[in-house]
Amino acid sequence: MGLELTFTAQDAAHVRFAVSPLWEVVASVAEEIRGYWDAAIAPYWPRISALLEGDVLYRARSLAEGGLRHMLSDLDTAVTWEGETLRLPKTACEGVRPLGGLGLLLVPSVFTWPRVFSITTPPWQPTIRYPPRGVATLWEHRESDPPQALAAVLGRTRARLLAELDQPASTRELAARLDLSEPGANQHLTALRKARLASAHRTGRYVLYARTAVAEALLSGERQDGSLP
Repeated sequence: MGLELTFTAQDAAHVRFAVSPLWEVVASVAEEIRGYWDAAIAPYWPRISALLEGDVLYRARSLAEGGLRHMLSDLDTAVTWEGETLRLPKTACEGVRPLGGLGLLLVPSVFTWPRVFSITTPPWQPTIRYPPRGVATLWEHRESDPPQALAAVLGRTRARLLAELDQPASTRELAARLDLSEPGANQHLTALRKARLASAHRTGRYVLYARTAVAEALLSGERQDGSLP
């Protein structure tokens, strides 16, 4: 069954016509957007997506470990939690906005930095767009230098993989950073996961790897005194 519209006498009295220039150029605009995506975003989307998914993973852990208030107050320095109220920086929409049972949608976005944006206009679910963790390093090209003592135990490649996991990353991204084949990177990551030095988390079509607390302890101990703890 298709759409059914039920009219009252008042509805019939308010039937009108309108001309919309915007609707006339929507196919054209869609093509322009597609062209912009292909040229400006698509080549970097794996890197951007990994950063966004990594932030979601971090926030989920923060929620599990510290609760909702801890996770929300950690979104941005301009976001604070007081009593039962989440306070956001000044935007075009100000005042008190009850969530009305709709909850809150959190959307990390690399292009919002350094600001936090909010949408509270009905009927949309209240939304906060915020800069993800590590956004300042998104375009950096860096090579990690793994601790020598750790490399001697694990091998240089696996030590470099752990050093690269300061932010959760996918096999494809890690393989590109370290100039490895994807099967080769996956083999090393599997070994690290079996040794409980890395954990794997599926987010949509991607599997993101992250360092475990054990790996963090190994790396921090090496950085402090130059030897393994």
